[in-house]
Amino acid sequence: MKYGKKYAESLKSYDRSKAYDASEAVNIVLQNAKAKFDETVELHVRLGIDPRQADQQVRGVLVLPHGTGKTKKVLVIAKGERADAAQAAGADYVGAEEMIQKIQTENWFDFDVMITTPDMMGVVGRIGRLLGPKGLMPNPKSGTVTMDVARAVQEVKAGKVEYRLDKTAIIHCPIGKKSFGNEKILENFNALMDAIVKAKPAAAKGQYIKSIALASTMGLGVKVNYNKI
Repeated sequence: MKYGKKYAESLKSYDRSKAYDASEAVNIVLQNAKAKFDETVELHVRLGIDPRQADQQVRGVLVLPHGTGKTKKVLVIAKGERADAAQAAGADYVGAEEMIQKIQTENWFDFDVMITTPDMMGVVGRIGRLLGPKGLMPNPKSGTVTMDVARAVQEVKAGKVEYRLDKTAIIHCPIGKKSFGNEKILENFNALMDAIVKAKPAAAKGQYIKSIALASTMGLGVKVNYNKI
């Protein structure tokens, strides 16, 4: 197979079969992020648990020390004082039934996160079939169904990420941009890995972390030595 020049150069720059210390892996990933845009650095963790079992779920939220490098648009569904608080906290859009109708009738999805108060979940639930497939349905576990909407908005704007196990027992999560540099990416990496380790289900048996890899948007994957995590 013939590879492109940048891809071929990246292949020669490190051993793809070797698992590197986290700091080395971050350095390799950033050196090989050669696209013309500011590539996102992603963390991929394969866990030794069965995601089909209800007592072996791994899911949580975390505000990364240095954020993700992406500013997310936030829609808050709330009324009265909560709506005012959301607006003051920096929400991009705030409303109630009229916003739900806008989504229904105009297929409007110009937002990345929806936050709502518990009393408005009945209204939001009307469009669950539209929000669900896009991963936009508010959920108490992710902190997007709450009475403290102002804090929720601030956390999203500060770089809160949600990590959760997929059907293949892998967690995929962004941990920053190439422009962050080694130190900030490494601090975000350590914070997220610490959260994942602490989220180990009581029902988990055997080896919890099977493999860890780091990659940039257009770059190759670099294995991380999980025995040192």
